[in-house]
Parts: sequence; C-alpha cells; structure tokens
Amino acid sequence: MKKILVIEDELPINDLICMNLEIAGYKPVPFFDGNEFSRHLKERDDYSLALLDIMLPGKDGFELLEELKEHKIPVIYLTAKGDLPSKVKGLRSGAEDYIVKPFEMLELLVRMDNILKRCGKEEAEEICIRDVVINEKKRTVQKGGREISMQPMEFDCLLVFWKYRNRVITREQILNILWGVDFEGESRTVDVHVGNIRKKLDFSDVIITVPRVGYRMEVP
Repeated sequence: MKKILVIEDELPINDLICMNLEIAGYKPVPFFDGNEFSRHLKERDDYSLALLDIMLPGKDGFELLEELKEHKIPVIYLTAKGDLPSKVKGLRSGAEDYIVKPFEMLELLVRMDNILKRCGKEEAEEICIRDVVINEKKRTVQKGGREISMQPMEFDCLLVFWKYRNRVITREQILNILWGVDFEGESRTVDVHVGNIRKKLDFSDVIITVPRVGYRMEVP
C-alpha cells in the first residue's frame, strides 16, 4: 500500500483528505507542522507522494519542498494561495502539480494517479473481485480461471471503477478521466461500456447505478 504524506495544518481538511485517501486504497500519514515534519523526514523517507500546504506553522511549504526533493518524494501543492506568482514559484521550484483550495477530491485522486505513474511509483497490481482477477500490467481479465475478452475502453473503464471504488462517480467524470480532457461527446457512451462489463463479469450487483448521477463500484 502506497504511503502518502498529508502536510496540512487545518485539522478538518487534513482529516477529510486522509479519509478519502484511505477509501481510495492509500495509507495517509498526516502532519500539521513544518518543523515537526522536517525532523521526521530525517528518520524515514519511504513515501510515494506528498500533498503539501504552503502556509504552515514552522517551515513553510516552499522550504519543505527542497527537503522532499532531496528524498525524491514527488509533491503536489494543496494551498489557498491561488495568486500567479505563488503558482509559478511552486512549479518552477519542482512541484509536480499545484492545486488551489477548494478542490474536488476526485480531481486530486486522478492527478495523484497520473503523477505516481509518471514518477514510476505506481505499482502494477493484480486485482481480485470475487472470482474475477484483473491484471493491470498484462491488461487481462479472468473470471473463474477463464480469460474474458474485454475491449480496451471496457478494460480502462473497469480500472476507473476499481481505483475510485466505493464512491459515486458521474458519467462525465469517467469520460474525463479516460480521455484526460473535458469530453464533449455523448456521456451515455459510458452506459454501453458499463452494460458490457456487467454482462461479461456478472457485476450487476458490483457496479451499482446511482440514479441521475452515475455509478459506484461496491467492494469490501
């Protein structure tokens, strides 16, 4: 399980981020003070990514970025400082991304996923749901030991549901994640893929329709 640093001094925000990271399958490690985190980093650095506020007690986010870079931990700034000079400074200093509060949690998870892949910290895994085994690296799906033929977009859609399991995700969000840009076509395209996935994997009670919103993959 990938460990994610959450360096944010506002307790409600820190708790909310950590809760969502746990749901998404990460292990969040919270910190609320820049100096405290700096001391901790000298002792261990086995983290996949840092979510870093700029305005912190003690050392601020710009100072901590330099220390995180020394340990090769990629950084996403999560901050209320939305002015252009701060954005430019953060990105030029070496942050992988800069997100201004308030932000959508799903957008953060997507950006995290992209950065972990780009930085080589995303581990390909074999996913098991009931009698279905999904191999990300080989892009294969087996059910009861028998390989199931999946179209590329069906496979990618299935992975989206897994990565954001147990949370509601809209059709538009699914399309935006799959294409990486705002999709201007027919969002009902997702319904076709979902119908195929349900039929092939007997997932009618795993991928649940949320009326007038989208879908949710329900797994323990």
